Amino acid sequence: MNSVRRTWPRAAATTAAVAGLALTAVAAAPVAATASATASARTTAVPRTAARPAVAGHQLVRAVGSPLSTEECRTKWKIACYTPLQYRQAYDLNPLYKAGITGKGRTIVIVDSFGSPTVQHDLDVYSRQFGIPGTKVQVVKWGDVPKWDPKNDDMLGWAGETTLDVEMAHAVAPEAKIVLVETGVAETEGTTGLPEMMDAEKAMIDHGVGDVITQSFGATENTFPGFDKGDFSSIGKLRYAFEAAARNHVTVLASSGDGGATDNTADGTGYYHERVNSWPSSDPLVTSVGGTQLHLDDAGRRTAPESVYNDNGAGGGGQSHVFARPAFQNGVANAVGGRRGTPDISMAAAVDGGAWLYSSYDPAATGWDVSGGTSESSPLFSGIVALADQAAGKRLGDIHEALYRLYGRSGYDRSTGIVDVNDGTDNSYQGVTGYTAVNGYDMATGVGTLDAARFVPALAREGRRG
Repeated sequence: MNSVRRTWPRAAATTAAVAGLALTAVAAAPVAATASATASARTTAVPRTAARPAVAGHQLVRAVGSPLSTEECRTKWKIACYTPLQYRQAYDLNPLYKAGITGKGRTIVIVDSFGSPTVQHDLDVYSRQFGIPGTKVQVVKWGDVPKWDPKNDDMLGWAGETTLDVEMAHAVAPEAKIVLVETGVAETEGTTGLPEMMDAEKAMIDHGVGDVITQSFGATENTFPGFDKGDFSSIGKLRYAFEAAARNHVTVLASSGDGGATDNTADGTGYYHERVNSWPSSDPLVTSVGGTQLHLDDAGRRTAPESVYNDNGAGGGGQSHVFARPAFQNGVANAVGGRRGTPDISMAAAVDGGAWLYSSYDPAATGWDVSGGTSESSPLFSGIVALADQAAGKRLGDIHEALYRLYGRSGYDRSTGIVDVNDGTDNSYQGVTGYTAVNGYDMATGVGTLDAARFVPALAREGRRG
C-alpha cells in the first residue's frame, strides 16, 4: 500500500543506559572484558541527555512497491526522489569507479541503537534493484541488544536510521566493507546510550576495526548536565572514543542535525528559541556533515546548483557553545568567530530530493521509502572518505586540516573538488534565524559540497601530506 507520512524531524527521544557489555562477530572475548570494565567505570558520569536518530520524521514516502522516477514523484507527492545512480552522476563518482576506486579494502563502521533485523536482506534488495555489487554487512552486537519488537517505536526509528546509514554508505563506496555496531538501549534512571555508543566505537578502534566511523545521531549541547552552569565536563568525559580515533588515524563523522540553527530540547518534542548546536557534530575531533538540496533530472544531471536543505527539517549548523574555535578553522574566523563552527562540509539531505531506500523491518510497511535528513549526508560522506582512503593507500584519519587547506586555495580551485554553495538560501528553522549560503565558508553548508572525481584524489593527496 502506498502512503505519504508527514512528521517532524527527531520526533521521539530515545534513552538508554550502560548495561553489561558483550561483543559478537569481532574479537569477542578480549573486547568484552575491556568493555565491561570501561562501562562500569563510566556509569557515574553518564549524562541525562537523549541520543536521537536524526532520521526520525524524514520519511515522507513509505512502503511503495517499486522506486518511481523523479518526475513521477513530483507528480504524485510534490517532492523529488533520487536513486543512487542519480547520486553517482550528480556527485561525479563514475570516473572513480572506472579507475577502480570503489572503497575496496576499506571499512566503514556504522553505530546505531538496536540496528535492524533485516539489514542484510534489505541491502541485497537495494543493490540488485540498482545494479550495485552486493556486500556482506558484519553485525556487531554491543551489549544486551533486546529482541526485535516491531511494535516498539524506538526500535522502528533506529531501524529506519540503520537502513538509511547502510544503504547510503554502500551506494557511494560499493566495495567497502560495512560493520554495523548495534547497541542495546534500555531506560534506566533517565540515562542515555551515548556512553555505550562511545565504548563501542572505542572498542572498534582499539581492535583495528574500521577506517571511518559515521554517526547519524546527536544531542543538543544545552541538554547535557552542567551546561547551564558553564560546566562542560559531561561532554568532555564522552570524548574518549574520538581521542582514540585521532591516535589511530580513524576518521570520525557526524550528522550536523536537522534543526537548522536550533535543535531539540531535552524532552525531544520542542526546540530552543535561540541558536544552539549539537554533539557529537560540534566536537573538533569530528567532521561535521551538513545538508544540501539536490536539483536533478531523471538522469542525475543538475538542473540548478545545490541549495541549503530546508524542508521538513533544515541542515544543522552554527557555533558551538562548548568548544572554542579549533586551529583548523582559523582561516574561516570571519564566519565562525571564536567558536567551533559547523558543519565542515555538506551533501544531500533534503526530503524534497530524498533518497530511495528499501526496508522490510516493519512487517506493516515493507517496500520502498524516500528518506532525507543529515542522517543521509553523513553516511554518504563516509563513502567518500572510504574512496579517498583507498586512493591514498592509507587511513586519512582526522581530515580537518586537509579539508580546510583545500578550501583555502583561492577562488574555489576546481582541482580541489570543493564546490561552493552560495545561492542565498538558509537554514532558519522553527522561528530561529539561521545562516545564509554565501560565497565561501558559511554555517549553512560549511565549505560547500563536492565533485567526487576531483575531491577524492585531492583529499587523498592532501591527506598524505599530513
